Amino acid sequence: MSMIFNTEWGYLEALTRGFKNGMLKHSDYLNLTQCESLEDVMISIQGTDYGLIFGGDFSQPSVEVIEKALRDRMLQQFYYIRSHSTEPLSTFLEYIRYPYMIDNVALLIAGLNNHRSMKRLLSMCHPLGFFDQLAAIEVATNSADLFDAILIDSPIAQFVPNDLPWEHLSHIDVEIVRATLYREYLENFYEYCRKLGGNTADVMTNLLSFEADRRSITIAVNAIDSDISPKERLKMFPSCGFLPKIALASMSTLNDSEKIRDVCNMFEGYGKMFDNFERDTDGMITLEDRFLMMEAKKNVQTFLQQFHFGVFYSFMKLKQLECRNIVWISECISQRQTEKINAYIPIPFD
Repeated sequence: MSMIFNTEWGYLEALTRGFKNGMLKHSDYLNLTQCESLEDVMISIQGTDYGLIFGGDFSQPSVEVIEKALRDRMLQQFYYIRSHSTEPLSTFLEYIRYPYMIDNVALLIAGLNNHRSMKRLLSMCHPLGFFDQLAAIEVATNSADLFDAILIDSPIAQFVPNDLPWEHLSHIDVEIVRATLYREYLENFYEYCRKLGGNTADVMTNLLSFEADRRSITIAVNAIDSDISPKERLKMFPSCGFLPKIALASMSTLNDSEKIRDVCNMFEGYGKMFDNFERDTDGMITLEDRFLMMEAKKNVQTFLQQFHFGVFYSFMKLKQLECRNIVWISECISQRQTEKINAYIPIPFD
């Protein structure tokens, strides 16, 4: 595929690398952390490659305004790339959207179970996760209607396992539903990238295997002392990670983070994540944060290779993390919790 890569997708790869080069550097984050108000944050952001994303209007500064402007810029860049893509890149970009669709469906299921307003829930859904059938949620009054309206004829229908008891959806933890859909998604995406071959297969299988391990370990830790049986836990673990099946089977039975760490350290060296986690006495850096730091490093390294689709996946991951960081800094300033302002996830560009 590398022989025709520049002809078909060279422009989009170069454009994406340009988008990545315009992301915030360490000095930009230092400027943001020195801001004293949200208006200062907005002015500082407009001094970067984001430009006039707020339209020069700072009359009503808020975290919501900042978050929406950042999200709109990310959407603008993604949709431009997608609108100029051809197969198989078009399908690859759809796979990038699927996690947002799964999150939106999980949000709607949780809202339905708690009798929330569907119109309000739809306004809370991520725009990248919108699909045509999502609008039909307004007619859903129970889990069966939801299944018929969204999951039978929708882009994520392919990730719905046959053994998921949708008739008892109201009695199932929504996080179990999310994890089950995400497992099917990861395994499907992994197989798709492997079939593409070339540098794309090498880069993406590495990234997706790490993502699979991260989810398995996180689920195992969060399931400690819960009512989730080992069999149910194992069903939520993606099988396309670096951790072998024997490690996943072992983690599904453990209710001690120390033993989970020993298993991870024995096979893939993830145990150091737990070591760092335990030494953080202020409790601000979580296990999830450690994985995000490693993920950011891997996604930056993706750009060291050429002629592959991994740059599009990694750019979206890094852009999402950048938005998360700016929102965290903005929240700390808004709530005057400046002692926690440096607890964002650094992106190692410099």
